[in-house]
Amino acid sequence: MRKKFGHKVKDITGMMQLNCDIRPTRQESYLFANEKFDVTALMDYLAKKKKAGEHITFFQAFITALGKTFYNRPVLNRFVKNRHIYEHNDVSFAFVAKVAFNDKAEEMMISVKVDPKDNINTISKKINDKVSGVRKNAKKNEVTDKKGTNSAIDVLAKLPNIIRVPVVGFFKWMDKKGILPDFLADDNIYYSSLILSNLGTFHFGAIHHNINEFGISSGLATIGEIKEEEVIIDGKKTLRKLCEFGANFDERATDGFYLIKSLQLLQYILNNPKLLEEDADETVNIE
Repeated sequence: MRKKFGHKVKDITGMMQLNCDIRPTRQESYLFANEKFDVTALMDYLAKKKKAGEHITFFQAFITALGKTFYNRPVLNRFVKNRHIYEHNDVSFAFVAKVAFNDKAEEMMISVKVDPKDNINTISKKINDKVSGVRKNAKKNEVTDKKGTNSAIDVLAKLPNIIRVPVVGFFKWMDKKGILPDFLADDNIYYSSLILSNLGTFHFGAIHHNINEFGISSGLATIGEIKEEEVIIDGKKTLRKLCEFGANFDERATDGFYLIKSLQLLQYILNNPKLLEEDADETVNIE
């Protein structure tokens, strides 16, 4: 495995290693999670930001909360390759964005790195810059300035089957050996800490999606539409804004107990959105 992508975790237990041997693929190691997060406090926080002239989207805030969660719960940032457990060298989240707002518009992979000293303001700027950079190059549903994986995909797709299939097979072999070149790894959603899909944009709920064997991402999560629902708090009914979250993780890298504790931390951060203004790697104590 190239040092650029991650470093091997040495202090693993015998059970963790055996899990990699018994279930050598991600397809055999699905760990599903489904949760409805209370985002009432976060939406109020974003509304106040908007009144103050700061436009931060829910998706940007959610990615910031995930970044803090990953820094506080580093096992989430692990992945398995060739029956060895590694940890990403950085925290990054990837998603697919359309270059224009219509059905026929092209889609491009975008990966956003969350640095240790990032906060909601710097992360929002990073996302805006990435997405704007993609869309400003869109003209007649065509992107004229592509780099990294997005450019390679177009070149490969135009090759005839007799050439494309063995070439893709060779790249898959390079991925398996951990030696995929930068031009195929940069902005590749499968080389991020977590792949995200914001289905709330389409007024849809969260779904569970399989994890690809290609790449080094151990999780794929979907964020559903925010809805007002009646819940009972301290014996009283009240309306709260809830957001469904569906995720699929590689259990060899992150076990169920660790994931549950991590989701509880994420909810705590969403309940206390001022924490998003702190450094991403700032310790958050909930006990």
